[in-house]
Amino acid sequence: MSGLTFVDVCSGAGGLALGLEQAGFEPRLLLDDDELAVSTLRANRPHWNVLHADLMDFDPAEHPVSLDVDLLSAGLPRVKSSATVGRADSRAEEQLLKATVYLVHAIRPRAVLIENVPGLANSDAYQQFRDFARAELAHLGYEFSWFVVNAVDFGVPQNRKQGVLVAIERQWAATFRPPSPTARQPTTVGDVLGPSMASRGWQDVGRWAAQADRPAPTLVGGSKNRGGADLGPTGAKNTWATMGVNGHTVADEVPDAGFVWDPELGREHMVKITAGQAALLQGFPTTWEIIGRKTARYRQIGHATPPPVGKALGRAVAAALILDPESPPAG
Repeated sequence: MSGLTFVDVCSGAGGLALGLEQAGFEPRLLLDDDELAVSTLRANRPHWNVLHADLMDFDPAEHPVSLDVDLLSAGLPRVKSSATVGRADSRAEEQLLKATVYLVHAIRPRAVLIENVPGLANSDAYQQFRDFARAELAHLGYEFSWFVVNAVDFGVPQNRKQGVLVAIERQWAATFRPPSPTARQPTTVGDVLGPSMASRGWQDVGRWAAQADRPAPTLVGGSKNRGGADLGPTGAKNTWATMGVNGHTVADEVPDAGFVWDPELGREHMVKITAGQAALLQGFPTTWEIIGRKTARYRQIGHATPPPVGKALGRAVAAALILDPESPPAG
């Protein structure tokens, strides 16, 4: 264990926080404004200090435990359209990005980790946010790394690219390196979901798993304003169809012994994945319980940072922060 501490905001179902815990970080405080997400966090880690609150209303001075930690992390809700960044009517997600940067002034962590859409790291549409972050943090002594990671490179059976900002105080920043891939080859949907697909006696699981021979497309959780759960936009649904999966819905149960899998007969003869299986595709352990009804569970899962990605990012940050033995961890 590294003895490093962190505060995590917009924690959701806890994917990033779990990964950081696996990397040796100890959470001082987690925050989310969604009641079910808070219930998920408390159900899995009763000893974690979880605050049900809106980031926009959070005042670290009222929670001294959040001050002077090693890392401030945020797996923020995805900015919906890069074209809207910087407009006067910019959306709530963009405001959360800025609120996290402002929070650094009060908490003063040694490092900051923000994860969002891939364009955050390299798209011209996000240049204004990158300039904003630099203007706010550079004079405090932080240096910046912007990069993109893909979950499939860290053993997650999903092509899921994430844009990452890591800002580290200058005395440790020079030693930081983005995480290197840990997976020698992609993990496939069939490999990961095969055992659960067979759990109710479905006999055709081997033939299906052989066709589901690639990583999943990016899971999309959707918003609270949408109807039922599905596996993403049209392109993602089409990719799922090539694996014999009906991406238009999320199942309550895996197939039973009588299920006839024949994609040529249409969607109803394609297999459907459950919310629990979606969690496996995000790299959550089977022991991690997601609270809520099916659609709410799937939404939490789809919005999460895959824990193996969080672990890799955490290890990369920790490697930089603990290299100087004369500068012990905060706390």
